[in-house]
Parts: sequence; structure tokens; C-alpha cells
Amino acid sequence: MNIRQQQEAFEMKWLSRFAAKSVDSEGRDREDSPCDMRTVYQRDRDRILHSKAFRRLKHKTQVFLAPEGDHYRTRLTHTLEVSQIARTIAKSLRLNEDLTEAIALGHDLGHTPFGHIGEEVLRKVCQEISFCHSEQSVRIVEILEKEGRGLNLTREVRDGIRNHQMSGSPKTLEGQIVRLSDKIAYINHDIDDAIRGGILTETDIPVECKKILGNSVQDRLDTLIHDVIKQSEDRPEIGMSKEVQEAMMDLRAFMFQNVYLNPKAKGEEEKVKRMLKELYYYYFEHVNEISEEYKKLMEERKESKERVVCDYIAGMTDRYSVMKFKEIFLPNSWKIV
Repeated sequence: MNIRQQQEAFEMKWLSRFAAKSVDSEGRDREDSPCDMRTVYQRDRDRILHSKAFRRLKHKTQVFLAPEGDHYRTRLTHTLEVSQIARTIAKSLRLNEDLTEAIALGHDLGHTPFGHIGEEVLRKVCQEISFCHSEQSVRIVEILEKEGRGLNLTREVRDGIRNHQMSGSPKTLEGQIVRLSDKIAYINHDIDDAIRGGILTETDIPVECKKILGNSVQDRLDTLIHDVIKQSEDRPEIGMSKEVQEAMMDLRAFMFQNVYLNPKAKGEEEKVKRMLKELYYYYFEHVNEISEEYKKLMEERKESKERVVCDYIAGMTDRYSVMKFKEIFLPNSWKIV
């Protein structure tokens, strides 16, 4: 047996009866020759990790718009924290850690510049698409990466990416783990960033939430992760106890009221909205100025102009969108040639 086959045999012997085994994958849209070292989910993980969209996450907003401090989360660090939490849960439950990691690393590839505010703008200006970052993440791995060829990922990974939001319903337990780990991660690390940014203090956290979940970010993460593992062990679905889940959702509601909608944290959002709208309208009228790889979508795949401009804007990082706005709309200083 080669190395891949040894790993597949290990999965069949060791993983839970509820785990998604590599040999049982529904496969890819385009058949690939098997790797002699990596399982199909390990290959998916590596393809995502080496993609351009993944690298761009380091310059995309998580909560605070283009933060200047070195220790605030970005969309990339959020993704890595989701991956670590999800892998811990998957390993503890003897589920497929490789599939879990691939879904986690790919779940936010489709996020826009400046986080959810960019998503809101694209949803409004391009209504025929009904823009959603989870669907955009799938579009990236299916089409946009590798100049229109996509990453050719397995169906299980794409399903987990598409359904990572709370409204989704992943087919695998590994996908369910990522969906829950995403919430566990952002609620807790957003609290940490809000405290660092002077928007919250630990004493602001609701007492009832602290009684159940703990008195620090670390304690709350520990409580939530342990609860998921305990409630999901040897069961056909991933869940939490009612008490802990309600406390987590109360904490999420608190964050919306005090951080996500806080003018201090969101004071620049109107500027971002105007900037992204102007960029969209500009490129819609000057579509010849977008990158060649996006223009090919119209020429070779007959994609609509609205769809392709939306793809182009969504793929921008925070700083690239600002740079392009300045380049297009602000005058340059006079230079003597």
C-alpha cells in the first residue's frame, strides 16, 4: 500500500461510524488521478491553502475596519481560529479532521473587502445575483480560482463551505462542526478585539452569560468546545446543551447591540458603502479596466457584466479597494516631467 492507502485504511479502522471517510467521498466534478500520499480531503485542504483567495484574507476586515493595531483579527486569523477549534472538536469525536480543516479554511474565501458591510453593498447594487459570501466562496473554488478552472474540490468540502452559516444544513458532521466553530470563534475573538479597542470591558459581559460560560475569553472558549464534544459524542449530529447554547446566543445578541452596531466601531461604514458603490458603478461602465482573468469570464463563459464586476469587487482586499478608489476618483499631485 502507498501512503494514501495507509491513511485511508487508518480512517476506516479508527474513525467514528459517523465520520466522512475519504474513500467514500462523492468525488469531484472533474476526475483527478489519485495522489500517492494525500487523501482527497488533504488535497482539498492544500488547494485552498495555496489559493490566491486564501492569501487575500489577510487584508480583509473581520470586525474593525482596516485596524492599525498589530493584534486585531483579520478575516485570515479568524479563519485559522475557526480551523483550530473545528479540528479540536473533530479529533475528539474521531471525525475526519482533514475534511473539517478543508471546510474551515475555505468557508470565508468569498468575503468582500470590509467584511459584512461590503457584502451588504454588493447585495444591494447587484440585486440579480443576491450576493452571499458563502455562495461566493463556492463560486471561487468552483470557477474563479486558476483563471476560470477553479480548484475542483470534492462535493463534501463544497457542501460544508456553502452551508457554514447558521441557516445552512451541512450533509456531513464535519461540516456541522465548522458551522458551529465559526460562531464560537467570532463571538469570543470579537469580544477580545472589542476589549482591546476600548469598546468593551470584561465587566460589561452579561453576568448570566459569565455564570454559564466563564469569566474570560479563554474560559468561555473552553466551556463551549467541551460542551460541543460532550453533547455530540457518538451521535449522528453535532450540537450543544440547551443551557450553553442559549448562553452563547445571548452573548451573540449582546455583541450585536454593543459592538457590531456600535457607532464607535462602525463609524467609517458609511464611507465604505459609498466607496464600494462608486467602484461598482465605475467598473460597470468601464468593464474593460477589470483584470484579464475576470474579463475572460464574460468572453469564454458568457457571464453577465453584473456578475463579473461583482466578482471583481468582492475579490478586492480592503487596501486594494481604497487604492483603486483613490486612483480613479482622486486627483494626483502635479508633477513636473
